Amino acid sequence: QVQLVESGGGLVQPGGSLRLSCQFTGKIFDYIDMAWYRQAPGGQRERVATIGTVASTKYADFVKGRFTIARDNAKDMLYLQMNDLNPEDTAVYYCNRDPPIGYAWGKGTQVTVSS
Repeated sequence: QVQLVESGGGLVQPGGSLRLSCQFTGKIFDYIDMAWYRQAPGGQRERVATIGTVASTKYADFVKGRFTIARDNAKDMLYLQMNDLNPEDTAVYYCNRDPPIGYAWGKGTQVTVSS
């Protein structure tokens, strides 16, 4: 059974930074690709960044150069460093496997970028 708990969101001004964390519970973390997803109000959930088991990374074009995904296999933790945030980044952010495990979606963490 997999459980995911996201944290670290909040209200930040345009140009600011946040670091999101995801605690993964389950025995498979080391063996799977992980990703951050987000869902803006009225929008569909979209993948933001992916990290492979050997730390290869991929980013959506809209976050390239601003966001950095990382993982700590010793702690079963996933991170997303978000810099130079803009209002279009406002969304609920989720972590999950890539591709996602349907039953494992957590509550997400709200990121609001506003002046």
